[in-house]
Amino acid sequence: MIAALLGTITPFCSCSSIPLFIGFTNAGLPIGVTFSFLISSPLVDLASIILLASIFNWKIAISYVIVGVLLAIAGGTIISRLKLEKYVEPFVMENKLMQLDERALTKKDRFVFAKDQVASIVKKVWLYIFIGVGIGALIHNWIPQNIIAAVLGKNNIFSVVIATLIGVPMYADIFGTLPVAEALVSKGVGIGTVLSLMMAVTALSLPSLILLKKVVKMKLLIIFTLIVTIGIIIIGYAFNALGFLLI
Repeated sequence: MIAALLGTITPFCSCSSIPLFIGFTNAGLPIGVTFSFLISSPLVDLASIILLASIFNWKIAISYVIVGVLLAIAGGTIISRLKLEKYVEPFVMENKLMQLDERALTKKDRFVFAKDQVASIVKKVWLYIFIGVGIGALIHNWIPQNIIAAVLGKNNIFSVVIATLIGVPMYADIFGTLPVAEALVSKGVGIGTVLSLMMAVTALSLPSLILLKKVVKMKLLIIFTLIVTIGIIIIGYAFNALGFLLI
């Protein structure tokens, strides 16, 4: 719960949250806690509440934050209960920091250690970042908004599922999705469908999944993706069903 709430006050996108995930795990935090942060950090941003409220209303904005935090808590709890530590790559779990005598470290020692750790991580993942961002940007720019609006209409029972699947290849933070969300709502797309798209883009973007694949093994990546995807779909249908209460 604390990790999920911490994620709400950190202004990071899905890709920039992963280095923090690596640092937290390396420092000895349980992976359930770190995944809870990894879900909530890109998904919920306190600053976005004001923009959500300005586009929709305060009920929707606050409801979005609540369900985002609950999804992060649920996801982290499930991953913790499944005991999936062995599916984290060894370089992430190597606890070099804990092996040092912190009392003997000067500020210079800490700076050098941090710089070396950053360089080591960047060398391992930089190529995946560029590949993922490139794919995400390409798909994002080639999907016309009018086609999305037609596919995601209120009469399509699968609109929430489709919106979630469409959102995964795209890459943006919560602020980048708001103009698209406003345009879709204005064209008659259900609020739950729009929120599912926003959540998928911010929490499950293809670039972040490609980057995350470098630090966790495939089984853990699949479990994480399924948990978040199913959670987003449930939230989307719930908002569509109860949307009249939030307008």
